[in-house]
Order: sequence, then C-alpha cells, then structure tokens
Amino acid sequence: MENRLAKFNELVPSTLPFVEGKLEGHKERKNYSIVGPGVAEDSKQFIKIAMPHSFNLGAVSALPQNGSGLHSHTTAEVFVIYSGRWRFYWGAEGKDETILNAGDIISMPTNMFRAFENAGDEEGLIFVVLGGDDPGIITWVPSVLEKAKKTGMALLNDNSLIDLSVNQIPDGKTILEPISQEEIKKFDNYKLDQLEKFIYKSNENSKHENKLNENVNLIQILGNKFEKKEFSPVINQDTGFNLSILKSSKGHITNLKFEKPTIMFSRTGKWEIMIDDFQCVLNAKDTISIPINSKVNIKIDENEECYLNCVTQI
Repeated sequence: MENRLAKFNELVPSTLPFVEGKLEGHKERKNYSIVGPGVAEDSKQFIKIAMPHSFNLGAVSALPQNGSGLHSHTTAEVFVIYSGRWRFYWGAEGKDETILNAGDIISMPTNMFRAFENAGDEEGLIFVVLGGDDPGIITWVPSVLEKAKKTGMALLNDNSLIDLSVNQIPDGKTILEPISQEEIKKFDNYKLDQLEKFIYKSNENSKHENKLNENVNLIQILGNKFEKKEFSPVINQDTGFNLSILKSSKGHITNLKFEKPTIMFSRTGKWEIMIDDFQCVLNAKDTISIPINSKVNIKIDENEECYLNCVTQI
C-alpha cells in the first residue's frame, strides 16, 4: 500500500520534460508523473505509481508567464486547477483562449492543439488526467519544434528527446520533421462558445451538487458513475474515466467498494482514508491508488468545505 501512496512533497519533478523546455515562457516549470508515465518526453522522468490504471495522473507547476507550447494528444487530457490563474489557448495559432482559476476544470478534446500559461503573479499548480495506460505521443505545432531546435533541443524519429548541445544523434536515428501545413488542417478547432461545454467552473458548485449523505456532497464532472451509484455529469465527454469530486467539511462515507482502478487526490483538506486495514491521511496535493474491491472508508474533519477528487476507470 505504501507504493500506492504519493505524497506530493516526496515527488521528484522533471525540469526539462519536453522539447520546448529551454525556451522563454516554458523553462520555468516542473512536470510530475504521479500515476503512470504520462506523455513526458524526458526518459528519466520519475514515476511514483507505475502500475497501470487505464489512465495517468500528472501535475505541472509553473512560474508566471510560463507553461506549455501548443500541442495535441491522441487521448483525453483533463486539467484540474489546483492553484493560481491559468490561461488556456488553442488552435494551430493559439488565437482562442479562456482564463481558469483554482477549482476549475477543462477537458480538452483530442485532435486539437492546446497550450496553457500561468496568468497569475505567483507560482501555480495544475493536475492533469490523461486517458489510457499509454497516452501516446505529443504532436507539436511546427513553430515549437523550430524554436526548440535553436536551443539545442530536438525530438528524434522515435519521439525520444535529445539535447544536441550535449549529445550526438545516435546511429540509425534522425531528427523528427515538423508536420506539414496539410497535416495541420486535419486538426480540429473550437471557438470559446463551443469549448465551454467542456469547462466546469467551481463557482457553480451549487448547481451540480448531489447529496451522498447528510454531510458529504458529490459533483460528477466526467462519466456517470461514482462507486456503484450513477449521476449526470457536468461535462458530457467520453474520456475513458469517471471524475468525481467529494465536498465536505465534517463528514464520512463508509463501505465503499470500487470494482475498477481508482485513485483519489486531495485539493483541499486532510482526508482520512481507510483501505481495508491500511490507514493514511491525504493532505492537499497527495494521491492514493485504491486496490480493486477493497473496503474504503473516508473521513474529513475541518472547519471549512474541502474537496477530494476521485478518478475511476469506466
């Protein structure tokens, strides 16, 4: 069970996780692989919980005006804002954008270019849930690869990351060529009013809360199931996983049993989690992976409303 517990302050981040990691606006950030490898191009990225769950959980922290370059994924990518103010922008030229704050969630459709930037005035943190055990590779807009190459960073044709200022291209490998303008046209684009159906704003909690018991409410973000109960989700999108939020200040839930791979990670508060005979406390930013069909009890005793995220394979 200790191998299933990820204390955030014990995680080891990558400071050069992607090809654009030396560029201004991208270099002042850290990348964490919490559950699964994610899509980091850093072959030395530390992975805390390596066992397959059919989804991945990562995190990104960044200083102001730093974030990711425009890229696309082949599987679901759901951003859960932990702290700070973040600008998300999308499309091959990044012309459309929205600002999200702590507690907000955005589920980006596949086959579209997206990026994010810390738009606040201090370091911020976001968690990222990715679909699949292998979320696949990243497709970058050509300008990102071209600018990155000037700093010495490049991707090889097997999508491995290389620093050309330090290493030579291995025999039998070549530098990955940027995609063509014709290939770019195959990617989807969305206007803000179209993408808003994939966004959850935490200031609208009261519209979406379901009562689990007298002291614990649930907000169903993605998928229609929490444990064995069904709920209508805020975001109707097939990501391959359920994302639920438990809200409580003083409350408990007993005898939960999850029949598929499940993790929980705290946004706020200290959550006491009992899994069979194993007990732990999830502080803010901590994660626990729950074995299938274990007996789970959850307890919270705080002076203000706190939030616990739960992700379960569909």
